[in-house]
Amino acid sequence: MSAPLHSPTRTTARRYRPELQGLRGLAVALVVVYHVWLNRVSGGVDVFFLVSGFLLTAQLARAAEGGALGLRRRWGRTVLRIGPAALVVLLSVGVAGAALLPEGRWAQTIRELLASALFLENWQLAADAVDYGARNNAASVVQHFWSLSVQVQFFALWPLLIALVVLTTRRAPERLHGRLTLTVLGVFVASLSYSMALTDSDQLLAYFHTLTRLWEFALGALLALWIDRTSPGRTARVAMGWTGVVGLLLCGMVLQVGSMFPGYAALWPTICGGLVLLAGRSGSRFGVDRLLAARPMRYLGDISFALYLWHWPLLVLYLVSRDREEVGPVGGAAIIALSLVLAVLTHHLVEKPVLARAKGRAPGRRFAAAGLVAVLLVAGGWQVALAERAQQPGTVGSAFHPGALALVGADAPPAPLLPAPVTVYEDWVRIEHWDCAPLARFPMDRCTRPVEGDPERRIVVVGDSHLQQLTGALVPVAQQRNWQLTAIVRGACPFSTVSEVVPDEVDCLNWGEAAAAEIAELAPDAVVTLASRDVRAGLTEQTPPGFVERWRQLDGLGIPVLAVRDNPRFDHSVPDCVQTGGPDCGADREAVYAAVPPYAQRDDVPGNVSFLDVSDALCDAARCPAVIGNVLVYMDDNHLTASYATSMSGLLEEQIVAALEA
Repeated sequence: MSAPLHSPTRTTARRYRPELQGLRGLAVALVVVYHVWLNRVSGGVDVFFLVSGFLLTAQLARAAEGGALGLRRRWGRTVLRIGPAALVVLLSVGVAGAALLPEGRWAQTIRELLASALFLENWQLAADAVDYGARNNAASVVQHFWSLSVQVQFFALWPLLIALVVLTTRRAPERLHGRLTLTVLGVFVASLSYSMALTDSDQLLAYFHTLTRLWEFALGALLALWIDRTSPGRTARVAMGWTGVVGLLLCGMVLQVGSMFPGYAALWPTICGGLVLLAGRSGSRFGVDRLLAARPMRYLGDISFALYLWHWPLLVLYLVSRDREEVGPVGGAAIIALSLVLAVLTHHLVEKPVLARAKGRAPGRRFAAAGLVAVLLVAGGWQVALAERAQQPGTVGSAFHPGALALVGADAPPAPLLPAPVTVYEDWVRIEHWDCAPLARFPMDRCTRPVEGDPERRIVVVGDSHLQQLTGALVPVAQQRNWQLTAIVRGACPFSTVSEVVPDEVDCLNWGEAAAAEIAELAPDAVVTLASRDVRAGLTEQTPPGFVERWRQLDGLGIPVLAVRDNPRFDHSVPDCVQTGGPDCGADREAVYAAVPPYAQRDDVPGNVSFLDVSDALCDAARCPAVIGNVLVYMDDNHLTASYATSMSGLLEEQIVAALEA
């Protein structure tokens, strides 16, 4: 695609900017150091977005003034610049992941491997962000491809936008700069506004959303259009350059980037990067450009793309293989050193040769097709292995898999674990397979388990994802007694009058009110909800006042409540620990459960509430094990597996029936 245009004026001039490569080098250094040693996010990726918008817009504006945009050729060159290194890393990760990752991570990694190959990883992670069941997945080895995916989507769509503007100025080429400015400014304002709104309402989704990031590219585009029309003095350039660099160094230390971006907070690193670009060549020996234009920094910028691609999978695989949550100084230095070596090799043996051979032509389509086929073959072979191991090795409650019944003497001979470790992260109580209908006052469903004829009892289960999993213990009892179970569940939102997980989180508050109104209309025979939360080492278990207030509201409606004690939480993925041979992946009982539960110490519990203490179904006298009766107890660091919850039914049935048929 091309759009001819002839103009007597220049929208942007071609100029070699060595400090720009140094800025790239600084940005990738911040990303790597913050990831590896500080376990934080630096804001360096936002600088990449800014620089990408700056460079691409400058190139397109010059091409338009030269007569044609040459979009097809430009897209082909983009594939050749990005594809080789990305393909090498993805193929390496596919092979290494199959060998080193715990089986429970396989399904997630295969999904993300394919999404990354299609440059859709940001949308895969966005889908996981809004799927609460995926929030506690361990970080994948290709998670960092989200930013590359956003950039590729920008590289694909931005030239089309510029081409439309160019077409509107064919008869008035002198208006090109003004119309480009207005168009880019419109994108900047719209995207930043949307980014601020979505970050406020759903930061997890906003973080990976392409449209919330466009303004960062647009800011770079505005700089490209106007940088040659500004002429700061030498002193101003020195001040701007150092302000920008110091600001970038401090950004990740001052801001919680991972939980605050990409709303207005992301203006910090992008404005800092913009100051460095505006400073340009200061002409002063005190200017930051002397540092950024130095050969080591420029070379770091040259290998920045490959370094970014390699450091993250090496970090994740190191943590998995060493069964650690973070690296120390020595381990971090080793990861960074190996990342640098691989980045240098990738740059000189892959990136440069491919571009050199393609000089004068851009066979991007063939390369893209071949690369995608290669990734598909690796992912397909891995998927076959996953499918073979996903076969369930038995049935919950059988002699080989008694689960919780093993705590009361049901000895289990050696047998494969249930659920199969490769599917453990998928082992949810699947209430979405019940009959679901929208709540009247909130955009979520309530789901009702079908029964034959008129139910003997109508029970509403209301609360967060922990209660969803504990529902597994209710289902067998309900089946036997023809009870109707209705689940009103929202992740991270216990049934309380306040937001317990994130203070004043509006969605949880609104959902809680909608759930309470729904229960009042349903007028069930009983409600099941949580009695406590924060069961973890340090004896922080509590029964919040907001829980009690909800119970009191139900008491006013004449509805009995069965409040269930919460299960323990851990600081590591329990199934990963089991699969990698951790020494003991459970916890001492006294470290997580107090002898007297917190609700027993409250004097304001209304008379409609009875309690179900599940601690004896999760722990023996001394330990809360990770595996009981050949069944994995936990599916991640804090949720029970549906398989184990189901096995608890036999132990808890008498108490459940006594409470719900009273």
